[in-house]
Amino acid sequence: MTLLRIDASIRTEGSASREIADLVEAEWTAAHPGDVVLRRHVGTEPLPSDAWGNAVAGAYVPAAERTPAQQAAAALATELTDELVAADAVLLAMPLYNFGVSQHLKTWIDLVITDPRAGAGADPLLAGKHVVLAVVRGGAYGAGTPREGWDHATAYVRRILADVWGAEVTVVEREFTLVGVNPALDSFTDLAAEMKQAAHSAAREAGRALRVLQAS
Repeated sequence: MTLLRIDASIRTEGSASREIADLVEAEWTAAHPGDVVLRRHVGTEPLPSDAWGNAVAGAYVPAAERTPAQQAAAALATELTDELVAADAVLLAMPLYNFGVSQHLKTWIDLVITDPRAGAGADPLLAGKHVVLAVVRGGAYGAGTPREGWDHATAYVRRILADVWGAEVTVVEREFTLVGVNPALDSFTDLAAEMKQAAHSAAREAGRALRVLQAS
């Protein structure tokens, strides 16, 4: 069994999204000791920013006529897609950056979509597979908050995973991660603590559900 884990945080220490993903992974590995967890840290070890453009351009050129950059981009897209195809389950940890998807995660998605197995008209790449999407936000974006609707990342990534690639997606969310960092949010300390506890409980539950599904 193989769990593919993608981390999009740019932080090496103190990442709230990695903390949630660690809880999910711990539950999965408890049921699969010794099995493979394949990790990609696209936030701290980013994919080349020009790879997507080269992969797209190379798709319109016969393979023998591609530039070295186009060949490398196509090979990288194949490698990323191979990882998704080979995985039995996927864990994706995503912070909300500037109200949208981080450039690092978007590059990963875009490169995979250049592979013929993942683009328009292809069979769903992740059909029958389960994905846990761990999302963290520094502020609050829920219904009735001043920034309701400002999260332009979660719905997009879920659309790619579920509607384009056909995965069964479970979303685990935590908000107010900047409480304790930004003094302007100090009045929300108790609420943030409750949200953290609830998110961690949801992460453990998602991990347990994932291990049961993959064992069945």
